[in-house]
Amino acid sequence: MTRPDASRAGTFEIADGLEVNRMGFGAMRLCGEGIVGPPADESHARAVAQRAVDYGVDFLDTADSYGPGVSERLLREAGVVEDAVVATKAGLLRNSDTEWLPHGDPDYLKNQALVSRDRLRVDSIDVLQYHRPDPDTPFVDSVTALAELVDDGLVEYVGLSNVTVKQLDQAREIVDVVTVQNRYNVGYRDEQAVLDACEAAGIGFVPWYPLAGGDLDTVTDDLDAVAAAHDATRYQIALAWLLETSPVTLPIPGTLDLNHLEQNVAAAEIDLSESELRRLDEAV
Repeated sequence: MTRPDASRAGTFEIADGLEVNRMGFGAMRLCGEGIVGPPADESHARAVAQRAVDYGVDFLDTADSYGPGVSERLLREAGVVEDAVVATKAGLLRNSDTEWLPHGDPDYLKNQALVSRDRLRVDSIDVLQYHRPDPDTPFVDSVTALAELVDDGLVEYVGLSNVTVKQLDQAREIVDVVTVQNRYNVGYRDEQAVLDACEAAGIGFVPWYPLAGGDLDTVTDDLDAVAAAHDATRYQIALAWLLETSPVTLPIPGTLDLNHLEQNVAAAEIDLSESELRRLDEAV
């Protein structure tokens, strides 16, 4: 295999003058089991982040709640923050039971932003994404807090995660939204309407769970058939499909395995034919 190069996936302009290679890296897996605490080998985790950037990855996705705090810290310690656009998230609490608890209180979001800013050692956060709407806090209040962080110079751009088309429209009336991160992959397309809305508006769509945690059973036969024609793995084909299904998609596969990282980035080089795309589109 030739050295992987994320730039072969093409680029996407998140905002004026802020262009990234479309194959990104999800830093959630840099944490320990259950995404709580540090990994068993922190030096290895830092090496994975460094290797991703060496491969041309310049869009890194993380969150205050990953660890919590561990993922952001390791990215900073790895020395990759200055070489990439870092999109972190705020709005979820964690506990020792590994629960994900929505908490969109405006003051809390602002506090989280300050903590992330310090942990990443940046003057302002590149992209701060609202992690998940909180049923106990009005959505517009949470988004307004993020807009105020932009006004205060603590955040450059705002993104959303796990939102509906209606919520996206509501948020865009308050602040420019540059990314939306919803669950989406070749076997799960329930968020197609949100992707369509992002494509129409030129907003970056960041599909989380891009490889379904390795569970692509509903489309395994079709993926394997296409993979055989490209001397690739089913997971590489799943990533190639994400890149080709829309010009605004920014896949962020995450891993702690250097071999898997190499394979993920190498998926940027795969060109799927019209018939292969049609087969995968019709598989679900």
